[in-house]
Amino acid sequence: MTEKEYDHSCCRCRDRNLGLLELVAIALGGMVGGGIFTVLGISVGLIGALTPVAIIIGGLIAAFAAYSYIKLGVYFKDEGATYSFYKKTFPGSPFAASLIGWYVIFGYISTLALYAYTFASYALSASAYNEVEWIRKLVAIGIISLFALINVWSVKGMGKIEDLMVYTKLILLFIISVMLMMNSTTSMPTLIQDVEQIHLFNVLIVASLTFVAYEGFQLVINAVNEMEQPEKNIPRAIYAAIALAIAIYVVISLGAILAIPIEDIVKNKEFALASGARDVLGNWASNLVIIGAVLATSSAISGTVFGASRQMSVISHDGYFPAALAKRNRSIPANAIITMAATASILIMIGGLRLILEFGSITFLVVSLLMAYANIVIRDKTRSSLAVCLASLLSLLGGTVFIFYYEFTHNLGQMIFILSLYILLALGAYVYARVNRQHIQRQREL
Repeated sequence: MTEKEYDHSCCRCRDRNLGLLELVAIALGGMVGGGIFTVLGISVGLIGALTPVAIIIGGLIAAFAAYSYIKLGVYFKDEGATYSFYKKTFPGSPFAASLIGWYVIFGYISTLALYAYTFASYALSASAYNEVEWIRKLVAIGIISLFALINVWSVKGMGKIEDLMVYTKLILLFIISVMLMMNSTTSMPTLIQDVEQIHLFNVLIVASLTFVAYEGFQLVINAVNEMEQPEKNIPRAIYAAIALAIAIYVVISLGAILAIPIEDIVKNKEFALASGARDVLGNWASNLVIIGAVLATSSAISGTVFGASRQMSVISHDGYFPAALAKRNRSIPANAIITMAATASILIMIGGLRLILEFGSITFLVVSLLMAYANIVIRDKTRSSLAVCLASLLSLLGGTVFIFYYEFTHNLGQMIFILSLYILLALGAYVYARVNRQHIQRQREL
């Protein structure tokens, strides 16, 4: 048995601390976070009352993407997830494995930054500091640091805290959304009349932009070594979480567009729901939304740190990140957790909200597209339907094309910046793949 095989085998001897409820909580924690609150304002600004339609389409794209993740996850049972699936499907391509590893980890880092930024926006929305950018960024960095420490502390502790935050936030957001709909100042038919000029093309672009709000379902697979009955719980947790996320997003968006003027949602996009609830229902409703948003973004940060750090540790163990990031204590990859938190904090300091959102959406669309391709290649082993695999591939390819078209036509400078980031990540992946190949060759010579 080789060292790498032994490492993964030993991982399976750990205590199985996470049941179905915790796994659904991890997935929902990664999905119902900063994504929906940020996407809501941007989506309404582009397609108005058709936002719920785009959210449903985005959810269907996520469900197609999840099919390949689930099939590969049940077949490989590897906490390295996206990276490990690609590496094992194409064992002769070290650069490809390194590249997808770098892309997916930095995609997770961008979503960490997004969730933390949105947390700070809502946490400060009722204070005198809500327009002070440096304070907002400081609060965002602080909340990332807090949940990094919680994840370093205990897997079991993280799971129970995640349960509490996720299911509490769902109840709060559902209550406030229903109350907004009950106090609506307009009707859906009236709103639809105002958006007759909106093209289906724009709805599909927004659906692609919303993909980042669903990407958290992959985090379930990162917990394969800490879960009970992975063959049953991986598909159950992921499909249940996506269905719940679609329902929650639709209810939230309907409550917002029926009760809050469109122009107010666009103007206050970072904390539109809290601002609108205050105007419609009063300060108590705004405070309830703020609590729900804070819980939502907190659980998203915690779940993302948990899953992505384990994937980073696996990639490091294989030599495609610094070796120190592979080290674990009590099965917890503390160095990887701290590194992810620090890198996300740097991104918060240098990046804007929209840039972070769109970089995350593009990254996870591209990575999910590659997962669909990998599943097609070994579909006989994963027992996958070719028709579903092709539908997944085409929907993800379409989403990627739509979002690149949007960037090209609306913000060419930002598109160039994002492409530059991808080039830098590719260079880092190439360097580590080359060093790793040379190391393997030396080992063989000895």
